[in-house]
Amino acid sequence: MSMDLSVVVLAAGMGTRMKSALPKVMHKVAGKPMVNHVIDTAAHLKASKTMVVVGPEMPKLIEAVAPHPTFEQTDRLGTAHGVLAAKEGLTGLTGNVLVLYADSPLFTAETLDRLVKARQEGDYAVAVLGFRPEDPTGYGRLITDDKTGELTAIVEEKECDDAQRQITFCNSGVMCFRAEDMIATLEAIDNANAKGEYYLTDAVEVAQKKGQHCAAVEVDEAETLGVNSRTQLAVAEAILQERLRSHAMVEGATLIDPASVFLSSDTKLGRDVIVEPNVVFGPGVVVGDNTVIKAFSHLENCTIGEGADIGPYARLRPGAEIGKGAKVGNFVEIKKAVVEDGAKVNHLSYIGDARVGAKANIGAGTITCNYDGYRKQHTDIGAGAFIGSNSSLVAPVEIGDGAIVGAGSTITGKVAADALTLTRAERIEKAGWAAKFREKMRALTGKK
Repeated sequence: MSMDLSVVVLAAGMGTRMKSALPKVMHKVAGKPMVNHVIDTAAHLKASKTMVVVGPEMPKLIEAVAPHPTFEQTDRLGTAHGVLAAKEGLTGLTGNVLVLYADSPLFTAETLDRLVKARQEGDYAVAVLGFRPEDPTGYGRLITDDKTGELTAIVEEKECDDAQRQITFCNSGVMCFRAEDMIATLEAIDNANAKGEYYLTDAVEVAQKKGQHCAAVEVDEAETLGVNSRTQLAVAEAILQERLRSHAMVEGATLIDPASVFLSSDTKLGRDVIVEPNVVFGPGVVVGDNTVIKAFSHLENCTIGEGADIGPYARLRPGAEIGKGAKVGNFVEIKKAVVEDGAKVNHLSYIGDARVGAKANIGAGTITCNYDGYRKQHTDIGAGAFIGSNSSLVAPVEIGDGAIVGAGSTITGKVAADALTLTRAERIEKAGWAAKFREKMRALTGKK
């Protein structure tokens, strides 16, 4: 049997309860918009085609889901109406069509694969994901046949009779259709309800009237969360963080206090990495094996080589590349700079738009002065160079291999390899001046 799979992601809602100018599904969980979580899950299923239904005037959303095709649901007249907005993309499809919601980022590829296989293997017209919450209040109920277990109806709670209200098997909203029947099924759905909308859940009733069969597949409630408010966004974040932490530890990283570590969906931690408490990983971080990330560090869009030592209180900004065995210490900020193998930037320094050569040593309080108000300029520090404490390197500047810069210097231009360079004003000392000054001030102010 064919396992051809296409996906429709419904993303047209603005989410008024979010109280945001940003489309609801663009709000981030673990550093990535919810809609992209859903699209990436579809990619894990090897979907041959993924389509996204958007609302009017959502250019940022369209940009975020590119290159996947988008279809506009101009009038928001219900979920079935939303899927039919993608009719052009649905025409001619075979196999399976999975309908997902862009505000439900927690469904796993394994769960969705079970749903697709259940529909495929049973040759059902429709298969639905259901769950059993502790409190089913407010959810549509999945009515199944006692003998066959097949799904016979989805009944909204307000339309349930007393017996149906006792059912705890509830509708998650996620559905898989037999592609060849899908358009006809959706077009047969009417809007004869209180809201005058076209509900995707009515597809089960339509299929039943045609003599077709439907199925329900059970999933854990934690996967079904739909995000409609900032509070629910925080709940989704907590669930996904727990998954990411667990995965990192299973793959060989040590998180000393897992609950205090925040990961992004794309964080890559090597084996035997140690992450101390209160570390935040923004998007785009790759950490090599045997590296230590010390407490209260913040990293984003950077790469860290094997055996490096980072923090505590380090800030690695986009474009930071830390080499093998390098050290980036407390209150050090690195931005768009390469710190090569074995180099040390241990204390209270800023290195931006720069290269720090292998085994170079950057003294405490050193800064690269890389911005003149209009342009970013580059600083190049050679291998084995030693930069004294409290130095300012005014870019563009080049420090040769093995050169030494004296503490407190302000350096411009080029420093030759193996040279000593320092810039200091001549020392002036006036004997007894401080005592005379204090005597004078006491006479003027009357203070002892």
